Amino acid sequence: MEYPRRKVLHLVAGAAALPALSLLARAQSYPSRPVRWLVGFTPAGGNDITARLIGQWLTERLGQPFVIENRPGAGTNIAAEAVIHAPPDGYTLFLTNFSNAVNASLYEKLNFNFMRDMAPVVGISRAPVIMAVHPSLPAKTVADFIAYAKTNPGKINMGSAGIGSAGHLAGELFQMMTGVKLIHVPYRGNAPALTDLIAGQVQLVFPSSASAIEYVKTGKVRGLAVTGAVRLDALPDLPTVADSVPGYEASSVQGFAVPKGTPPEIVEKLNKEVNAGLADPKIKARFADLGASVFPVTPAEFTKFIEDETEKWGKVVKFSGAKAE
Repeated sequence: MEYPRRKVLHLVAGAAALPALSLLARAQSYPSRPVRWLVGFTPAGGNDITARLIGQWLTERLGQPFVIENRPGAGTNIAAEAVIHAPPDGYTLFLTNFSNAVNASLYEKLNFNFMRDMAPVVGISRAPVIMAVHPSLPAKTVADFIAYAKTNPGKINMGSAGIGSAGHLAGELFQMMTGVKLIHVPYRGNAPALTDLIAGQVQLVFPSSASAIEYVKTGKVRGLAVTGAVRLDALPDLPTVADSVPGYEASSVQGFAVPKGTPPEIVEKLNKEVNAGLADPKIKARFADLGASVFPVTPAEFTKFIEDETEKWGKVVKFSGAKAE
């Protein structure tokens, strides 16, 4: 039996359209069940707060719970590996942050390659750290500190939230670009490092802005500068380190990624919905309160950003000689 030519062409065209319709239907129906969002940190910290804030937005926008699951350990590698091994269907997300640009060079052996095994989806927030000193230190500016440190090499203790933390590598980048010599004293988090800074046990810390803003405002520590490209709205009187050290910049950017192979239409839908949230004045204000700014980007832009950060901080890790414990 022969079909009329017009009918054959119609059938072929219809068959060709099926994959596109299937992709569209999949994107429209996503999510149809709860979504897990793994965070490689303990509850109540800045990373956890970020995930819960955006998770609530996505829950309200998409009609399914975005459930935050805290799985700390090994510099977020435990959570990252769990996500990489999850089905690439959009139902398991991973909160990315500064650690993921550092771990490739900080750890001698990893069971995965972040850029090969993950698909970056969207940036969320960008936060500098603060260059903070004990009030007794005779340095009121970054230039003062550099001069003092160069006349007292190896006599200034620099506390940090731990080896490979944003504060640690911000300090190492500072040493690399200025030639000063500091003694690194790692702690288990920003809180104990700040406690010892206030007590004078260490003379310098580069803590997260969220953890240090109130201490700077009350004068318990002296803020010299912020490490981002621009001043912080929450501390407008603090200059940037780059004002004294041209080209210096150190910020922790949070976002999220999914397992490689996740359908691109789901990646695009998540990117669109998060960026809509980042345009909301209330969410912008909440991040400003935390000493951060929103970081809306496309998946391609976020991928390039992580690639560039991985290269940049790899050089700093090599300079410092740091290795994960």
